[in-house]
Amino acid sequence: MSREDAEAWATHWTESMARTAQAEIDTESRRVSFHNCVGRGDEVAEDGRFLLMYSVMADVAPERNAEAVRAIRDALEGQGLEIQGYRSDPSVNPANVVDARHPEDHQSVSAEDHEEGRLLLTVDTPCLLPPDVEQQQFG
Repeated sequence: MSREDAEAWATHWTESMARTAQAEIDTESRRVSFHNCVGRGDEVAEDGRFLLMYSVMADVAPERNAEAVRAIRDALEGQGLEIQGYRSDPSVNPANVVDARHPEDHQSVSAEDHEEGRLLLTVDTPCLLPPDVEQQQFG
């Protein structure tokens, strides 16, 4: 997958979570960070492989933070993602959090309170190899 396609994929996920939460994405808060993939033996491939870490803030009615994260959890579960963690506990910070992972595509997505009336939505991709690139082999 190209970097552009990976970013579009992450954007799709965060936009979907925002719609589910009835939240409005703050486009100025968008953070896109590409990183090299590191192998089991700490090797770094030179074939263009990359990871993408993508995040954005979304504004939601302050009284809806818990409901919004719960709705995102239910939607992710309905789409076949495995819920890795979920919390709705006002005695801790952040109070509302959901972490999920796609069992086949291996991207991780999360939503959590950032502050009252704001959610942090994130997508982390697995190691992706750009199209038309021969994968470097390690011995």
